[in-house]
Amino acid sequence: MSAPHLSVVIPAYNEQSRLPPTLVRVTEFLKEWGRPHEILVVDDGSRDETVARARDVGGPSVTVVSNETNRGKGFSVRRGMLLARGERRLMTDADLSTPIEEVLKLLTRMDEGYDVVIASRAIQGANIEVHQPMFRELSGRVFNLCMRTVTGLQLQDTQCGFKLFSAPAAETAFGKCRLDGFSFDVESLYIARRHGFRITEIPVTWRNDDATRVKTSAAVRAFLDLLRIRWNGVRGLYGSPAA
Repeated sequence: MSAPHLSVVIPAYNEQSRLPPTLVRVTEFLKEWGRPHEILVVDDGSRDETVARARDVGGPSVTVVSNETNRGKGFSVRRGMLLARGERRLMTDADLSTPIEEVLKLLTRMDEGYDVVIASRAIQGANIEVHQPMFRELSGRVFNLCMRTVTGLQLQDTQCGFKLFSAPAAETAFGKCRLDGFSFDVESLYIARRHGFRITEIPVTWRNDDATRVKTSAAVRAFLDLLRIRWNGVRGLYGSPAA
């Protein structure tokens, strides 16, 4: 069986309400797009009807896999990106804060020779239809400043959950990732750059979903994880840097 052109990976935890309409929208868009594709939903040990709803709504192009327990978003995305068969692999959140239609922009940029294309809310041209609360926006800016200082990644928005990887970049980056929490984005990009993959970010349309919450403890761990990423790199746990 030949590999699909695009895999869409959607991590989900207790998303029985938001996931079904997302799957309908993504499925309809990809069907109209017309290229070979697959959709992978990775359920992170949900305690509601997420899995049943996803299987009810999903068609033949949708595969649902479940973690035995709640492992974290990073683990779920990593599992999905490594299970995916697509030549290009998109991760997107269950709330579709970035509309699925924006993937066309990422695909076009990847055609220019990039290995990783990430959606950005922080660069010129981004269209923020609904902003986050002011405290969360400020926290995001502080996190990005710390991220750039600690890791050396000169990216303005690593935390937007809409990223496109080529198959080689996905398999290299996620095959070496170790973090299960919210800093997995930074870790995967750090590893990709370390191995010589070309990364760029492009402005997208984005809308905050008030139902999305990040616990304070998770936010604190995300800052500490930046130090873990740098230390793992120093110890050589991500492999040798590309020449």
